[in-house]
Amino acid sequence: MKKITIDAHAKINLSLDVLKKREDGYHDLEMIMQQLALKDVITIEEKNSGFTIDSNSKSVPLDSSNLVYKAYKSLSEKFNINKGIHIQIEKNIPIAGGLAGGSTDAAAVLKGLNTLWQLNLSEGSLMDIGLKIGADVPYCIIGGTALARGIGEKLTRLNRFSDRLVLIANPGFNISTAYVYNNLKLDKISDRPQTTTLLKHIENGDTELVAKGMKNVLETVTINENPILNKIKEQMLMHGALGSLMSGSGPTIFGIFNDPKDMSKCEESLKYSIKTVLSTRTV
Repeated sequence: MKKITIDAHAKINLSLDVLKKREDGYHDLEMIMQQLALKDVITIEEKNSGFTIDSNSKSVPLDSSNLVYKAYKSLSEKFNINKGIHIQIEKNIPIAGGLAGGSTDAAAVLKGLNTLWQLNLSEGSLMDIGLKIGADVPYCIIGGTALARGIGEKLTRLNRFSDRLVLIANPGFNISTAYVYNNLKLDKISDRPQTTTLLKHIENGDTELVAKGMKNVLETVTINENPILNKIKEQMLMHGALGSLMSGSGPTIFGIFNDPKDMSKCEESLKYSIKTVLSTRTV
């Protein structure tokens, strides 16, 4: 039986701005997305018939609600392929944390099946299919550093903001993305990302100015309702983070560091009170 293993990297938002609510109920966004070394590992293996999922994490759904199933279904139906598939998910990315854990797994399955089934689909074609699965899936297919517009599907590759030290802190409770967007008061947002300026800092590779310029307007909902997230940000800054931000709709908070010793001390201080604290870097 054929088998393939693919890395599925987490993402953070170096900035996230919500421009307006669209007539279709979605929001027009402007975000700078960044891939991390932190990753799930997806193994896809052909079998005689059926579709099954297995995982090292009890929190991962093993049924059709998992986005990896939707990725498999999209390709198998589109190309009328009836081969059985088993997917093993080594889950390392915190679930429902604003790190695109489900989307990146789905993107990995699309890429893996494209190779396994010799479909020869272009990156653009995979992104079009991925968008129907989730708004973050197209970005997870291209990875790296990118500017995302629309609902996240209009992507522009940027100079890679790679090899920067990042500390991830996830308190272990779930945040509903729909709830956050539904409770966002667009007319009350006064502090928005300066995206054009941030893009220049990324182009120049200026870690400090990028970190200090990071903003996410969804913090106005999630952090206001969950003050512990602000305490995590404050602790990161107190321990030498150049900047700290919530990723996506939360609740994961990350900090960018210059000094690995500072990051290590911050990790030690946070891990006693926060469920998941991980050191990683940008890729």
